[in-house]
Amino acid sequence: MIKDIKPWLSAFRLRTLPLSVSGIILGSCFAFYNGFFNWIVFLLAILTTIALQILSNLANDLGDSEKGTDNEHRVGPERAVQSGKITSDQMFEAVKMNIIIVIILAFLLVYCAFGVRHFLYAVLFLALAGISIYSAVSYTMGNSAYGYKGLGDLFVLIFFGFVSVVGTYFLHTMQLDHVLVLPALTLGLLSVGVLNLNNMRDIDSDKMSNKMTLAVKMGKKGAKIYHVILIAGAIIISLIFSILYYTSLWNFLFLVTYIPLILHIKHIIKAKQPNDFDSQLKVLALTTFVFSLLLGIGYIL
Repeated sequence: MIKDIKPWLSAFRLRTLPLSVSGIILGSCFAFYNGFFNWIVFLLAILTTIALQILSNLANDLGDSEKGTDNEHRVGPERAVQSGKITSDQMFEAVKMNIIIVIILAFLLVYCAFGVRHFLYAVLFLALAGISIYSAVSYTMGNSAYGYKGLGDLFVLIFFGFVSVVGTYFLHTMQLDHVLVLPALTLGLLSVGVLNLNNMRDIDSDKMSNKMTLAVKMGKKGAKIYHVILIAGAIIISLIFSILYYTSLWNFLFLVTYIPLILHIKHIIKAKQPNDFDSQLKVLALTTFVFSLLLGIGYIL
């Protein structure tokens, strides 16, 4: 039984889940700060986001395998379909089942947030859920997979940054607030950084498989410069935010995450081998999660 579960747990890519919920935490913290918070909405938003991330991971595993991108030249954890531990048919069924789970959770989330009195808001967010499902699946699956056209970074910036933070805030408050723009942008840039790390690690195998990520298009040197701009930009924007919207010293609690972020930049500048990038994936993902947690808590305290 355990042997049967292990390949699926690996396919879920559990280490990506903390990053996926960072925006939910940040948006909820700012909602709490402004006097709006619903525990049920928060928990359902977390579950929906986790289900979406798992859906994306499963679809990515299947799509890259079908296109031959996951091969013997690829560095990093072995993928489930590539290894043969899970067949393509089994993975396709899992993708379909996960879509159903996301739909159910999305309906529950929207109902708990808006009820039946705010019908237009409900329709808007259900449409957003549909777009999110499509984006999760079509990153690597299908003939028009946008991940193979260098558009993954843009989608991550939009969904992990603005949709996640601002969308969660709206679920709690039914309001939009310009204050969220800078935190959402910061989180989006850090999330794009995680994707770029993954793409820098796989740059050689992706190029051979005609997966034209931004890293492939820019080349190794250009991708490194791009990465430094992403992380440094996130640091600068978050610092500007904390100064512009200062309320107490607790607001600067998140500054401790600058230490691992700066060390991360130094590591990437010196990185030469694919494994040098792979080792930093967990570092940046967890740092981003802690960043969102401390930034949010810093305004609650």
